[in-house]
Amino acid sequence: GGTMKRRAGEWEKELKKKKLLEELGENQLPYLTPADADFHQLWKTKYSKLIFRKSDTVPEELHRMVQESFLTLREHNCFFQDLVRIKGKDFLTPVSRILIGNPGCTYKYLNTRLFTVPWPTEGYDIKYCSPQIHDACKALMRLNDYLHVEAVKALQGQNLFETKEIKDTTVIDREQNVATSLTEQGSVSKDQSGVCVPEDDRSLKNRTSYNLTLLNYMDPLQMLYLKQEPYFGMGNMAVSWHHDENLVERSVVAVYSYSCEDSAVEESNEQELKGRDPAVWHVGLKVAWDIETPGLAIPLHQGDIYLMLDDLNMTHQHCVLAGLSPRFSSTHRVADSSRGTLEYILGQCELALQNLQTDSDSMALSLKSLEAAVVKQVEEIHNEVEFEWLRQFWFQGKRYLKYTDWWLKPMAKLEEFWRKMEIMTSLVLSEVRKEQQIEEQRNETISCFLLLLKERQKLRKEWTAR
Repeated sequence: GGTMKRRAGEWEKELKKKKLLEELGENQLPYLTPADADFHQLWKTKYSKLIFRKSDTVPEELHRMVQESFLTLREHNCFFQDLVRIKGKDFLTPVSRILIGNPGCTYKYLNTRLFTVPWPTEGYDIKYCSPQIHDACKALMRLNDYLHVEAVKALQGQNLFETKEIKDTTVIDREQNVATSLTEQGSVSKDQSGVCVPEDDRSLKNRTSYNLTLLNYMDPLQMLYLKQEPYFGMGNMAVSWHHDENLVERSVVAVYSYSCEDSAVEESNEQELKGRDPAVWHVGLKVAWDIETPGLAIPLHQGDIYLMLDDLNMTHQHCVLAGLSPRFSSTHRVADSSRGTLEYILGQCELALQNLQTDSDSMALSLKSLEAAVVKQVEEIHNEVEFEWLRQFWFQGKRYLKYTDWWLKPMAKLEEFWRKMEIMTSLVLSEVRKEQQIEEQRNETISCFLLLLKERQKLRKEWTAR
């Protein structure tokens, strides 16, 4: 309910913003790049929770391992465009992706659930189709550990400077020998800092313990069409303006960027260009639902890293602006696992099946309770297993089976539970037909039961059409 209200509010703000933009006519909103005089001041005051790390701050060996893993995954055709659903319509994403992370973890965005190719985790029996895939997943787990440490440092730095009101900033701009990087020593403006509450170690860990990475790959020259950035005129977009979804609140998002640049691309930084260099990949940022504050376009080069701290992902939006060379990124997230892990859904199934009993003599199946609340809970879990897990997996998840078969056994188990829940649905139907049921209880059970059956029928039609 809260999510729907928030989205409705965002749509309303978006409509208002579009109306204001129409009034502006051809005049697009201003945005700044590192070459602009006010760039660093704007970063300090409006974008201070974006932390940037130049590639030379990252260990060379880690660069080598991670970049090799990207190329290995591409050679093994591990990147896929996702079919996502927006406003009831299906779209293929311009960017190709693969999800790698903790065994049994999933990540949902734009109504599509992705299932992790598990990285080699102690205590799990994970088989890969080749040693190269294993090594690639292991390298990304190493990167994940490194970014976790960096995220903790950045949050500790932010808290330190909020409480002590330290104002010294280190901003380096790559193009002017001062890098486009704001370290964790960046000051936080009054309009962003709010009241600072000291964080304990548990809170820091919860917001930085990445359980997966969503890897992205795109070769812009292979794309027939890319959308133009609509508000600032920043050029071709690989990923449109958005907030990242399905994350633990105020968790840090960490991104490692690797564009396969060559000398031709590097030399295309012509000084007379106004705005961002279209040959170079950039991350774009803007304050959400604000047409007054200029946007930022920050260049991304081989091995650069950026971190989105605290509530930046909620208060701001970001996009990815395409350059000319192919680019990989590894986007590390603390995915909200309250409803997105194998452990969770297996627990839900076991909860539902507590209402099913087997006669010790005849082996006949029957329901322990026909109370409306019990029936409702079981049928909701029935729908969740079918539409959030089984159909999502076999719709797109099966593409990963040629890299690892890890998900096959869990899916077989979920199918077995689903079949038992189908039997439970039939048992409810046969029981409510019997005359001896108390009418008031019977009507209450039928009422909630039918709502969930109608929802199931509607969703089955939608999935069949897809």
